[in-house]
Amino acid sequence: MSKLLKPEGYQSALDLKQTELAIKKIKDFFLSSLSTELRLRRVTAPLFVLRGLGINDDLNGVERPVSFPIKDMGEAVAEVVHSLAKWKRVTLAEYSIEPGFGIVTDMNAIRADEEMDNLHSLYVDQWDWERVMRPEDRNIGYLKRIVRKIYSAILRTEFFISETYPQLRPFLPEDVFFIHSEELRRMYPDCTPKEREDLICQQHGAVFIMGIGGKLGDGKEHDLRAPDYDDWSTQNEDGFEGLNGDLLVWYPLLGHSIELSSMGIRVNAEAMCRQLKLQGKEDRRELYFHRRLLEGSLPQSIGGGIGQSRLCMVLLQKAHIGETQSSIWPADMRREAQKAGMHLI
Repeated sequence: MSKLLKPEGYQSALDLKQTELAIKKIKDFFLSSLSTELRLRRVTAPLFVLRGLGINDDLNGVERPVSFPIKDMGEAVAEVVHSLAKWKRVTLAEYSIEPGFGIVTDMNAIRADEEMDNLHSLYVDQWDWERVMRPEDRNIGYLKRIVRKIYSAILRTEFFISETYPQLRPFLPEDVFFIHSEELRRMYPDCTPKEREDLICQQHGAVFIMGIGGKLGDGKEHDLRAPDYDDWSTQNEDGFEGLNGDLLVWYPLLGHSIELSSMGIRVNAEAMCRQLKLQGKEDRRELYFHRRLLEGSLPQSIGGGIGQSRLCMVLLQKAHIGETQSSIWPADMRREAQKAGMHLI
């Protein structure tokens, strides 16, 4: 089980009953804190959308969505969402949300191509949020303000849960460190992106890595991103900027960084066309979502997803995401995890 990390001497601080109660407490408290920080209203979200509208998120562009034919709709094909990045922006328009306010929802997804380990599961649960912004807020300063608000909600939740269960000692730093993925590459040119993330997170505790999706100085991306939701190709006078990023924290229990959120300022028409061209996907301009953006009927927005099970895992100081969610795991992984003190729900 090379993909299973087994911390030596690991024992959960909470038993199964305490864990289930604590998961509910974290989810309720964090959602309230996040909604207050960002002025978000809860909405109901779909589990699946129709194929061919350009609304489903194609993530890195290689993951296969789970799909099925609909008998009552002439065998039209529906896809289980990968995330709600584009759906949320359409919803902002339909609900006529004003600048400075937004929406939040529970997103549930199935990612059949996920490689399962301590952090990755077939089942994905996120708080998906989206907030209307003014065109003049398309800058790094605004992005950083929103990231700090989200991190404040995380810290507040960590304090709450550690006060409820004193055996859980807070470990997250007070502030987030910001760095562009190109700056990070220059710091550690001989390392892989994942190794760079670990090194910078171990140093600073909580890091937001910006500009994820575009090619860096070595001709490679820090990580892949779809071309039609986050704006990752905007440049400044230094040649790089990027208005998106990932929020990561250093997790001492596993000795690795953990990504808690992926987010960013969304593409406007100019940025979407530029990024579609960069990835050779200009044919998407004819899809429903893309036509609406090009015609100007969708608001400028910022948004992202925050992993529910991952946040619970970190705040409850668990060694495996299967300790905070119910999913399917390989039989040998379940056996190895049980021996190592991880009870997979």
